[in-house]
Amino acid sequence: MKKFTEASIRKECPHCDPKSFALRHLLKETENFWVVCDVHPLAEGHILIIPKHHLSCVGEYGKELFQEFIKLYKEFSIFVEETYGSVNSFEHGKIGQTVFHSHVHLLPFSGKAIGIVPEGIDKLRKINSISKLIEIFNNDGQYLFFSTKEGKWIVDSSIGAPRFFRDRYAKCLEKQERGSWKEMHNNKQIMKKAENEIYNLENHWKNYNSK
Repeated sequence: MKKFTEASIRKECPHCDPKSFALRHLLKETENFWVVCDVHPLAEGHILIIPKHHLSCVGEYGKELFQEFIKLYKEFSIFVEETYGSVNSFEHGKIGQTVFHSHVHLLPFSGKAIGIVPEGIDKLRKINSISKLIEIFNNDGQYLFFSTKEGKWIVDSSIGAPRFFRDRYAKCLEKQERGSWKEMHNNKQIMKKAENEIYNLENHWKNYNSK
């Protein structure tokens, strides 16, 4: 894996620039990743795992990068579940992205997969490992991935849409006003609540690591 260099970032990408507002609340940094509090959280405990290289999704990761990612994915999944009682994850694998740079979401949610995809179980395909995303991406060039306590899922891409998972999780969490992060960003009242949630999350992470 090549080391992170200025040549590997892209101008105007909020997930490439270390000084971007999107990376303001850093929880952990490794050689090739940032783990941050989502600055537009759907709920307290909403975390993003972001590669420093401009890649579209996990399916595009090489072997070494994926190994580094999966360690972070497991570490922070355990943290969210132990801290908030549940954990889900999702990624728009080149479908429904509003920021075209890989970012895997982790957040507390105790509902079922069918709540996120009410179109029916026939629109879901269960996978046994997140590493399967690389094979799926190589074959199809895209995917919609999410995980619940029931397992890991690929969604039929025919129902894909912009903000596919954000809108659906926001609805299930009864926070529809947070589906669009751009609209949320301009709402001072919501952002004030979000800042409190981020503050709490940062403190939980500090306390978790001090055990």
